[in-house]
Amino acid sequence: MTGVTVCFGTVNSIKALWETRIKKSTDDLKREKQQKERATVGRLAGAWEDRITLARLKEKLVTEDGRVILRIEKEEWKTLPPALVQLAHIQEWQLHRTGLHRIPSFISSFQGLIVLDLSRNAIREIPKEIGKLTRLRELLVSYNRLSCVPEELGSCESLEKLELAMNSDLDELPEQLSNLKNLYHLDLSLNQFTTIPGCVVNLPALEWLDMGGNRLESLPDDIHRMEKLHTLWLQRNELEYLPDNISRMPNLDTLVLSKNKLRDIPPLMEGMTNLRFVNFRDNPLTYDVTLPDVREDVDEEEDDREMYGREFMHHYIHEARKRDSQTYTSVLNVALEGVLEIAAPLL
Repeated sequence: MTGVTVCFGTVNSIKALWETRIKKSTDDLKREKQQKERATVGRLAGAWEDRITLARLKEKLVTEDGRVILRIEKEEWKTLPPALVQLAHIQEWQLHRTGLHRIPSFISSFQGLIVLDLSRNAIREIPKEIGKLTRLRELLVSYNRLSCVPEELGSCESLEKLELAMNSDLDELPEQLSNLKNLYHLDLSLNQFTTIPGCVVNLPALEWLDMGGNRLESLPDDIHRMEKLHTLWLQRNELEYLPDNISRMPNLDTLVLSKNKLRDIPPLMEGMTNLRFVNFRDNPLTYDVTLPDVREDVDEEEDDREMYGREFMHHYIHEARKRDSQTYTSVLNVALEGVLEIAAPLL
């Protein structure tokens, strides 16, 4: 009887073990099935969500002058969905005040992109893939949070207009940007630059440059190499002097220098016959120069501009030259008087 009992107990143990294993296997299969079902539901939900998002984006498409434009204004789009690549025929992005945090790396899929306007967002970085957009003509990323610009941007060979204003930590540019042979418009205002970057001086087609509201302490001595530049904004900086070579910029017709720390105006600027508008307002110039009374038919605004404009510049240079000459003569007379006083007892 004892042997039968042991055998019976062993059978029960084996049966319990198998039941446990079968239950575990059944549970595993059930759990795996549930996971697959959830994954399938997730994929379907994701696909459905992509379709909804894509439909929303399609509603933002407009066509102007034969150009397909994605236009989103004052709607929250902190990230852009990968489904957007299905609209790779878009030629222009206009996304303003959307809270966008970054430019997606799949931007390189938009090979026909001509204008990328992402002003007034929260972008911290431009991806290196931007360099693959060889047809891009305008990149507008002012009023964002950029602290650097990738060297790959220098590969955007068609780029004509670049705006990087008000990215408060931006203080340098990669040398590779000098490869932008077609760039004629550059806005670097309201940043942290202390001088004009060398790559900017080397831009062969540059015509319009705004570096107002930076921390410029000096201008490069070879500034005259910017031969095609006709407009230069340098207001609200810390410039204390201007290099003489600024007078060798033949096409410069607009020069704004208000609110700097200039003490003098280079006499050679008198010969800048192409200079149509210049502004020296709010600078601690050495000499207090007042223009002759203006005509009564000149309105107050025009008078205010001219008080520190081209006529003022010429008048200042003339007065400075005259006063310097008078000072030199006075110093010379004092020196001669000193010599005569010393020599008198010997005569």
